[in-house]
Amino acid sequence: MVTARTASDAAFDAANTVFLSLVFAAVAYPLLFVISASFSDPAALLSGQVWLLPVRPGLDGYQAVLQSSKVWVGYANSLFYLVAGTTVNVAITLLAAYALSRKDFTPRRAIMFAFIFTMFFDGGLIPSYLVVRSLGLIDTRAALIIPAAISIWNLIVARTFIEHTIPDELVDASRMDGCNHTRFLVAVVLPLSTAMIAVISLFYGVAHWNEFFEALLYLNDEAKFPLQIFLRQILLQNQVDTEMMAGVDPEAQAAREYLSELLRYALIIVGSLPVLLLYPFAQKYFVKGVMIGAIKG
Repeated sequence: MVTARTASDAAFDAANTVFLSLVFAAVAYPLLFVISASFSDPAALLSGQVWLLPVRPGLDGYQAVLQSSKVWVGYANSLFYLVAGTTVNVAITLLAAYALSRKDFTPRRAIMFAFIFTMFFDGGLIPSYLVVRSLGLIDTRAALIIPAAISIWNLIVARTFIEHTIPDELVDASRMDGCNHTRFLVAVVLPLSTAMIAVISLFYGVAHWNEFFEALLYLNDEAKFPLQIFLRQILLQNQVDTEMMAGVDPEAQAAREYLSELLRYALIIVGSLPVLLLYPFAQKYFVKGVMIGAIKG
């Protein structure tokens, strides 16, 4: 059945197009400006000549950033936290989600309520720090992985997906074939949950990559700092490493303020690049998996 479009429909579409175009411009322009600023001449950047495209483009900022040993140390640490942390997160989330999705697991509602309770009521910063300290995790890499081993939101998404996607008949058939819970999880549930695993992995990975507050609280050794801590030192505290200055044009060294401005934008791009490269590969799973909660509660 085809319904004729009215004038109000056309007006709504036009208004919607204009609104979404403005939203897109508001989001896209800052990203384009940061990219352009990172390639521009620092003097042109500080004088306000850069507003859309690079002015007198060059790679001085990126050369300075990549010559800094702190950036590479931060990169290595962030990659470790991303890989190790995401692996721990996904493993614990899937194990808990599978157990809580089983209808024959009697205390599952009580346990799920205990999990959800922590989403609304938190002990706070000081109790959390005291717990981490009592466990001997201060100034250890585990301090950025163990306390945040599971996200309740991701647990709800995983449990909902397994509960509504894996039919009870499949469970009964596997039991008749002598399949226990471990084998059923590995051989059946995981292959059928690719979209969900990709979604929660992306959420966990981005969270670990952007992590800096927990590192400020629990880490003292710079050799264990993630990249975001070094970015914070430069972006907020204006601490430009002299090692970075060695890779910049000598004329630019005459103005420390120019150098700081250039390095800020180059560091933002360098720090965001892994996530930007990761997202396109997970996008098809993300679009499919993000509908789990919207359709099935």
